[in-house]
Amino acid sequence: MKSQSLKPPQNQFQRHPVNWKQQSLAHTSQILPDKFLRTHARSKAQQGNYPEAIALLNQLITRHPEDAIDYNNRGLIYFQSGQLFPAIADYNTAIQLKPTLASAYNNRANCYAACGQLTEALADYDKAIDLNPSYVRAWINRGITLRELGKYEQAAENFDIAEILGQLPANTYAERGRTYHLWGDWNLAIADYRRALELISDDNLRLRYQVETWLAQLIGS
Repeated sequence: MKSQSLKPPQNQFQRHPVNWKQQSLAHTSQILPDKFLRTHARSKAQQGNYPEAIALLNQLITRHPEDAIDYNNRGLIYFQSGQLFPAIADYNTAIQLKPTLASAYNNRANCYAACGQLTEALADYDKAIDLNPSYVRAWINRGITLRELGKYEQAAENFDIAEILGQLPANTYAERGRTYHLWGDWNLAIADYRRALELISDDNLRLRYQVETWLAQLIGS
């Protein structure tokens, strides 16, 4: 498959002048413990406040420039905010610092997949799984990528392994159900969709809506 070039992020944050409150936060964060900064950065990212989350991780990276985990975490926030080039750069640095960090390969693969570079994504998912064979997210993500390539049987096999590993069952059933749906095995698709709906937590509204939509499309077709 011919790889596609990376597309520049569409949503860039505008530069804003630093006010006294931001200056105060920056000064305070210099004396806060690492654990607090990481926890606070995660909280800000979950709230959608990506610039502040990145600023906190910048502090950590300044303190510990050889810590691959902080680069990996900042790359994830860049990715969530739509900044793909900085995300990949951080994942590259994390992998250079710690070549055995499976999550960095998985996260970089997600960036490649978002850009349509599925061959490169599969190579990174393969590496993540080689490093950590029980890495369920990588199995699920590789299954999704294989499905996008029309390789439904191989995709289903990846979800079968994810099911055996027993983590993220709702996601596994949802994605395997979608694979069976597109593959044309509607009975198995319906069974997996219904299993997923039974297991989806109340706070995961996005996944529930997605599965309900897929199921409605199938039953109504």
